[in-house]
Amino acid sequence: MRIRPIARGDLDGLQALSRQTGVGFTSLPDNRDFLASKIESAARAFEERTPVDDRLYFFVLEDEENGELAGCCAIEAQVGREVPFYHYRLGTLAHSSVQLDLHRTIDTLFLSSDHTGDAEVASLFLRQEYRGADRRHERNGALLSKARWLFMAQFRDRFPDKVLAEMRGVFNEEGVSPFWENLGSHFFPLNFNQADRLTGLGQKSFIGELMPKFPIYTTFLSEEAQACIGEVHEHTRPALEMLKKEGLRWEGYIDIFDAGPTVEAYIDDVRAVRNSRLCQVEVSAEIASDAPSERDGHERPEWLVSTTAMVGFCACWLGRGPEGEIITLNEAEAHRLGVVAGDTVRVLGT
Repeated sequence: MRIRPIARGDLDGLQALSRQTGVGFTSLPDNRDFLASKIESAARAFEERTPVDDRLYFFVLEDEENGELAGCCAIEAQVGREVPFYHYRLGTLAHSSVQLDLHRTIDTLFLSSDHTGDAEVASLFLRQEYRGADRRHERNGALLSKARWLFMAQFRDRFPDKVLAEMRGVFNEEGVSPFWENLGSHFFPLNFNQADRLTGLGQKSFIGELMPKFPIYTTFLSEEAQACIGEVHEHTRPALEMLKKEGLRWEGYIDIFDAGPTVEAYIDDVRAVRNSRLCQVEVSAEIASDAPSERDGHERPEWLVSTTAMVGFCACWLGRGPEGEIITLNEAEAHRLGVVAGDTVRVLGT
């Protein structure tokens, strides 16, 4: 399994992924023309043919045994520069009456675009059959999540100070968002899927045009809708936990449609960015070709390795770490990463 930039020939595979994402996965709609445009934008970003603040770096997780795409993830270099990037900010208003000796605080929601200009890690999705049912696949989700940090660490000058991640919110068994039904549906003449699809296609101006500009008192919402604020979809919990371990935290911003939390951090404070380092490659034919965890039940790979080139960036797990400033790969691992002896790679111990 390896992470690589999406290629122009991956359209069929990406559309197959989009059809499995489920409700609320805004950034990967099942629209072939839109996905083709996303692939082209990503290809141009890796080729450095677009402005730095308008780049989408989109990666896929490839199963080298069959060539299939097992998952995907992405980095938006900066959000909100051309298309508004909205959130609700959870705040508090205090009310008091001296005459009655009463004091009360009430939670409120403010329409916000405070994250304009920040980077975003997004579009993380892993097919069900590649999730942690067996030892071979148990680290795939972590590979998708962590490889982005190594990319950002390597090309730090391409990104701003802060990074965020939007988490999918709560939906009931019928695939309905209680938060949307109780709030958004009153302001948009659309159902959730229609509104979600429009935002996924980048058509977000209607949000600022139709949403109320004044604070919304959460006490006007149903108890079910209030309970959704800042909570995540059950399938999103593993991704949230990985982000929290890297140092991202919730600062009170939520998605305006499903109330899922937005977590954030300064990029230089992210654990993987801070702790990754560069090593020189040596190649040896004497090292076994299989990582021990995949074949004989020994301890899991504990090192993530990535290349340092923008074009052809690649990342995968390795069953051993560096010795000093040198990391030794076998021939299969060197081929997987596309490196030769003397090249430089970035490594992260986990």
